[in-house]
Amino acid sequence: MARPPIELHIIADSTGDTAARVARAASAQFHEHDIRIVRHPRQTSLDGLHDSFARMRPDQVRTVVFSTVVDESLRQRVTQLCEEQGVPHADLLETAVSALTSVTGQDPERVVRPVGVGEDYFKRVAAMEFAIANDDGNLSNHLREADIVLIGVSRTGKTPLSMYLGYLGYRTANIPLVPGIAPPEQLFDVQRWKIVGLTIDPERLQQIRGRRVRAMGSSTQGQRDGYTDLVKIFDELDEVAQLQRSLGCPVIETTDLALEEAAGRVIEVVQRRREAASGGGRDGR
Repeated sequence: MARPPIELHIIADSTGDTAARVARAASAQFHEHDIRIVRHPRQTSLDGLHDSFARMRPDQVRTVVFSTVVDESLRQRVTQLCEEQGVPHADLLETAVSALTSVTGQDPERVVRPVGVGEDYFKRVAAMEFAIANDDGNLSNHLREADIVLIGVSRTGKTPLSMYLGYLGYRTANIPLVPGIAPPEQLFDVQRWKIVGLTIDPERLQQIRGRRVRAMGSSTQGQRDGYTDLVKIFDELDEVAQLQRSLGCPVIETTDLALEEAAGRVIEVVQRRREAASGGGRDGR
């Protein structure tokens, strides 16, 4: 039986990006529910705040409010409106501000300031540019310059994962492994702790490739070259798995992983292997 949707409304005095990231992270823990995120950015007046709440439908749709509002009067009004409408409310900023107040002994300034460009901003931009320049085996940089190298067969999610890791600040290259075609020599020269293999359920891969072929307007080409043939897909995955084993890299199955979860696993395993390699006095090869 399908569960009714949940509307997660973000009330923010700036763009709402901070609350949106928290909302996505929280929603990922309830993946069986249809959670829709609705933003109400740049709420700097009571009139605007009331208009936002007027657009909510807690009597018709299950509703939650996440807020990041620094102005004290507006912050209190958000809390009041949620209480009046019986809507669960998470004040994401106040707990953090209160913690800093306790350690500094000073009250917050309650001034809205942009926080989008932090000290890691340009690092993340450079990492995203790196991921684009070194996508799908088109290497504009030597793999030694990468923080992470993803390898796997076609359509295992290497490109979107590379881009997301770039967004997080990790210079990521990805290499497609094709049976019968040797991977680039650089792959055998890079520090092994950087390399992570990706794999996927064969039947799921067949479905993804079938959609890809149809989207390109060729329903028969994939069958002729074995791209969508299930038996050949099994053989392809087996052959690539042997190469991944020869490189000694961990392999992550992406079949049922959300992009954020896959990225988290990649980062965790790379950090762990890097620490083990440096701790052992070796370069990880």
